[in-house]
Amino acid sequence: MIDRRQTRKVYAGKVAIVTGGASGIGASLVRALRSEGATVISADLQPGGDDVALDVTHAAAVQALVDRVVDEHGRLDLMFNNAGISLIGETQDLSLAQWNSIIDVKIRGVVHGVAAAYPQFIRQGNGHIVNTASMGGLMAAGLLTSYVMTKHAVVGLSLALRSEAAAYGVGVTAICPAAVNTPILDKGEFGTVRGRDYFLKGQGIRKPVDPDLLAQRVLAAVAAGQALVVEPVQARMAWRLQRFLPAVTQKASIRFIAKQRKLAAEKGAR
Repeated sequence: MIDRRQTRKVYAGKVAIVTGGASGIGASLVRALRSEGATVISADLQPGGDDVALDVTHAAAVQALVDRVVDEHGRLDLMFNNAGISLIGETQDLSLAQWNSIIDVKIRGVVHGVAAAYPQFIRQGNGHIVNTASMGGLMAAGLLTSYVMTKHAVVGLSLALRSEAAAYGVGVTAICPAAVNTPILDKGEFGTVRGRDYFLKGQGIRKPVDPDLLAQRVLAAVAAGQALVVEPVQARMAWRLQRFLPAVTQKASIRFIAKQRKLAAEKGAR
């Protein structure tokens, strides 16, 4: 792992795009990159401050942003595909429109970023793609089915592309944190499941991950060329358990979901 004190040498003068940069992990990444001397274009569906407006579900808009940045700065060094939404609840309660919305943002949005930036990186002979996934991309959990599906897709895309991109001098990293203390913990709820309770208690995390600390960890990992960033330590332990004893984690997930359903039923009866 590269020493964090050396990251400024890596990022100073670099040009980066961060989607979903107005809040949460994205905002922390923007601050961290700028503190290391990078020029950062922060893009968001609901921009604030110096963010630019961008809907990642529109491929042409993502391509136009990448082209504009390259025209203005002569290159693009880092593409952070970070924009996202969540949906938490029973799978049978999901509407087709909800399925399509999360697929559009969390899968197609990442694909659009890759399709726009990767050819530019190949032409340059360097660059790095960073895709925000989740522990949900490494482990499967009920009541979060659509989210887990999309995050598994992002991890798969990232690892497969990484093996192709190496020949062109292009890096690829997937961010796979457990519960991060961002507004998304309290969004996307439907039915009776509370997102914050689910993400913390269901993943065995006593307190959510600080997004600024996560951003620093991500920059160090990208500088070192790591494939995955798995945080915090409890998440890494759970991931190892999942890999070696999948039946154990499956049973734990079943018990947790049963408990959530019981609590929801009790609340509904009051």
